[in-house]
Amino acid sequence: MSAHSNLKVVEGLEPAGVWRLFAGMADVPRPSKHEEKIREHVRRTAEGMGFAVRQDRVGNMVIEVPASAGRENAAITVLQGHLDMVPEKNTGTEHDFEQDPIRLVLDKDPQSAEPIVRADQTTLGADNGIGVALALAAASSPDVIHGPLEILCTTDEEAGMTGAGALTPESFKGRCLLNLDSEEDDALYIGCAGGCDSTLAWDFPLHPIGAGAEVYRVTVAGLRGGHSGSNINENRGNAIKLLARTLSRADVPGLQIARIAGGSKRNAIPREASAVVVVPAGGASGLQATADAVREEAVAESPEPNLSLSIEPAAAADASTAISSEYTKVLIDTIRALPHGVLEMHRELAGLVQTSNNVATVTAGRDAAMHVEVGALSRSSSSTRLQATLDQIAAVGRLAGASVRAANSYPSWAPNMESPILATCRRVYAELFGEEPKVAAIHAGLECGIIGQRVGSVDMVSFGPRIEGAHSPEERVYVDSVRKSWQYLIAVLAELARG
Repeated sequence: MSAHSNLKVVEGLEPAGVWRLFAGMADVPRPSKHEEKIREHVRRTAEGMGFAVRQDRVGNMVIEVPASAGRENAAITVLQGHLDMVPEKNTGTEHDFEQDPIRLVLDKDPQSAEPIVRADQTTLGADNGIGVALALAAASSPDVIHGPLEILCTTDEEAGMTGAGALTPESFKGRCLLNLDSEEDDALYIGCAGGCDSTLAWDFPLHPIGAGAEVYRVTVAGLRGGHSGSNINENRGNAIKLLARTLSRADVPGLQIARIAGGSKRNAIPREASAVVVVPAGGASGLQATADAVREEAVAESPEPNLSLSIEPAAAADASTAISSEYTKVLIDTIRALPHGVLEMHRELAGLVQTSNNVATVTAGRDAAMHVEVGALSRSSSSTRLQATLDQIAAVGRLAGASVRAANSYPSWAPNMESPILATCRRVYAELFGEEPKVAAIHAGLECGIIGQRVGSVDMVSFGPRIEGAHSPEERVYVDSVRKSWQYLIAVLAELARG
């Protein structure tokens, strides 16, 4: 059997330069906070194109691209994207995101039959690898007319935006910025939500399990997951919340948790969660009946046809000790009480989620006690409503005896309808495609908010090709949309090069 070749997968796709660069990035591991290899790959690629590369203390890179002949006097345009990707994989998939390449697959959308590129059982990394590839291809193609460019490649966008948070007014020279990290090819984004993580933590005492007790693993799997900003309004199932619902409603007196885990990333809706529980003899029947009822409810509530909720015997070694039934109830009730999903819609922008919360992760380490952490990511385009949500989460945690901390906050990006770059981008889109683009804000976080805060007066707009299923193994990018975004990007650059 021949070795898998990402370049072979995208052979024949247009624009060839974009797909070739994207395939090369897919070959290089790049989960958030582990961008060393992709930085070196992009640096070598850019220097091979003849461009100078600067890197700051946290790993952000600026690639300096001279203007096309005769366009040297145009203002500098910054093309911006992030190097990292969300590492998510399907259950049972063997993939080390710090060592293994992403395996690209050329496929068709199951509903529309449109050609797509996806990954084999993992996230694809089109968010935001395709944006970086578009920027590099535009800079290196002799047919693209542009003024002076700076390609800003940031780090750690998906796990806290710490790269953008380290920028300064001296990080780059341009003050007109095109962010290439949006996921709808008919929209120009001029605003985004801010966000902040919350963590609730406990140290629960562990006790030996009683004689005659039975041990079972309760598992929620098969959910779609997805981006906790752009998909939160779709009412997708949350594996952690469904697990807590099942354990809370089970008619099993004295149920104890020995182990619990769910979710993996703060900005991904959790697709899987499981708990090892200790129940009195014969308690499995009550668990199974509740699990069947919860699954039926969840499928009716959410678009989750592949949801599974299973009860299986677990090894006794997984539950030699457990937390008390009283503390089990505290933990389960806390998860149930935390808000999840859309909390309020924007009063002025129709269809835009203003505030949401994602109950994202639960982990449990075991030593002398069980150290449990429940993590959430709150988002809002209103700083006061974001703080109110954080306060609510903290209040729930305090009532449950948890320690509560907030971290990794980032600001919203306020829309500016008078933006000169917006006017240019709208005009170019209408001339090129014969219709007006959507002009909107997005509930997901974009680095533009932090860039504006850290750097100062930067005129920004965000666009990109159609990507669906980001932050999950369903992630896919639409081939024809990449071509459309390429045509649009080079048209905007040509217009900006006119000065």
